[in-house]
Amino acid sequence: MLSANDPSLHSWIQIAPTSDFQIQNLPFGIFQAPDRDPRVGVAIGDYVLDVYVLTQHRLFDMLDVEDPTVFHRPSLNDFMALGRPIWRQVRGRISELLRNDNPEIRDNRELMAECLLKQKDVEMLLPVQIPNYTDFYSSIEHATNVGSMFRDPANALLPNWKHLPVGYHGRASSIVPSGVPIRRPKGQTKPANAELPIFGPTQQLDFELEMAFITGQPTQLGSSLTPEEAEEYIFGMVLFNDWSARDIQAWEYVPLGPFLAKNFGSSMSPWVVTLDALEPFRVPGPVQDPKVLPYLEYSGNKNLDINLQVTLQAPDTEEAVICQSNYKHLYWNMNQQLAHHTVNGCNLEVGDVYASGTISGPTPDSYGSMLELTWRGTNPLQLPNGTERKFLHDGDIITMRGYAERNGVRVGFGEVRTEILPAI
Repeated sequence: MLSANDPSLHSWIQIAPTSDFQIQNLPFGIFQAPDRDPRVGVAIGDYVLDVYVLTQHRLFDMLDVEDPTVFHRPSLNDFMALGRPIWRQVRGRISELLRNDNPEIRDNRELMAECLLKQKDVEMLLPVQIPNYTDFYSSIEHATNVGSMFRDPANALLPNWKHLPVGYHGRASSIVPSGVPIRRPKGQTKPANAELPIFGPTQQLDFELEMAFITGQPTQLGSSLTPEEAEEYIFGMVLFNDWSARDIQAWEYVPLGPFLAKNFGSSMSPWVVTLDALEPFRVPGPVQDPKVLPYLEYSGNKNLDINLQVTLQAPDTEEAVICQSNYKHLYWNMNQQLAHHTVNGCNLEVGDVYASGTISGPTPDSYGSMLELTWRGTNPLQLPNGTERKFLHDGDIITMRGYAERNGVRVGFGEVRTEILPAI
């Protein structure tokens, strides 16, 4: 039997070559429709496949899924909790059902109409119930740029940066899916020439281009994972926008780090691309020098070649590409991130989200934040309608997209799109 990743696979569903959702992808999400409550779906071309309907027609009877109602839930958590062997069985069976030589759905018009819905006709929800959220700081280009701006360009990286994946625990409750607006936050700031801080809406609202992985298995408190074990616990990945208020951040971050500048909102794409679907896109990571401590050592290729793009659409103007980067640039890979996260005995939970930190590349057009693209506002972006941006304005729409492509196969993430609303 062909692998679900085989480049020769084709579906009986017509899928454009530029679609993010080829048969080799099959990402999972949660959708609802006017006639259906929230449930598990899989993206295929322009459609959403209702997985619960497949179970009702006994198309999963040969799988080790004891309770098919895990696909009739408002999050992926119960499905993810079944473990990686089941994830693979389900994805493999869906791939089999959608292949152009399989008549089980293809030749059953009534079933086809019941299980396939147009993506434009459904609402995509947050795919997982998120118990915990961690944000890392794993791009050496981003860390160097920020260190150069705010500290000493000759010593941009702090002494610990190349020895461990730096991170902090964020706020899970304010993570929202694509399409949900973010309201401009308020807080304390301290203007450069002011003696005392002032209160009001941020004047330096920023996006951060990130990706995040989601754990689908728990660990026991007191236990830890090696980088090699980490992949058995990672279900898949999403696009992630870690919104930031730079002026609030600059005033509050000493001595304990991010707080109100970050916890007002983060946005994530609704489709979770499985780690198995991304397997063909593995590439070597950057050389890590100095050598990492033994608990962070790994073998094989752990980075992923995922093209990333950010666009900004100002009111009354067209969308403009402002950043093109790649996930492969990250200095610390997700295996190391999870190994470091658990090395002290911290336990994982099903549905935990772990963001990468801003993904900047080596060139100015690949910088993953307004802070870097405008170099702290000193070099404003020029938009198509002639206006400038140092940071983001109310009414601006930020859209992030990402895809991997090799051997004629495209595995994409769709998009995370967010409009900025004025402060209340």
